[in-house]
Amino acid sequence: MFPDDILAQVKDVLQAAKAGNNMIAVAESCTGGLLSGAITAVDGSSSVFDCGFVTYSYKAKTSLLGVPQGMLVEHGAVSEQVAELMAEGALAASNADIAVAITGIAGPGGGTIEKPVGLVCFAVARIGYKTVTKECHFANNGRAVIRIDSVSQALAMLSDSL
Repeated sequence: MFPDDILAQVKDVLQAAKAGNNMIAVAESCTGGLLSGAITAVDGSSSVFDCGFVTYSYKAKTSLLGVPQGMLVEHGAVSEQVAELMAEGALAASNADIAVAITGIAGPGGGTIEKPVGLVCFAVARIGYKTVTKECHFANNGRAVIRIDSVSQALAMLSDSL
């Protein structure tokens, strides 16, 4: 179901999380649960995966993750600021030690000149550490490719933070 390179990344993340006795939570928007699905596709994930939040709408980001409506209006859902608040909200609303967030524009529609299709923002929040954010501009190679590339980037950021 998932490409071998994604599953290899998941295995590395799970191994690092187990070694550090860390639980993981995820907050997803444009990937719609794909990251959670990739993590739970690997045997043994239950020992380090706490939960996932699929917060596609503004209302879900606000009610489930505590992202202030004003931040969504000011910066838009696709911004490093909102990704940061999503990751921190997932950390606060879970039993995890580390959380990663993804919010972006997977297309084919929804892009603008300022925020084109392929723009995806990420954040990793970890107890006791400063939240790390990143903005990526993936090629507009189709919705499925952008979503898989986003999962790969989120896993890389988790790996780097563990």
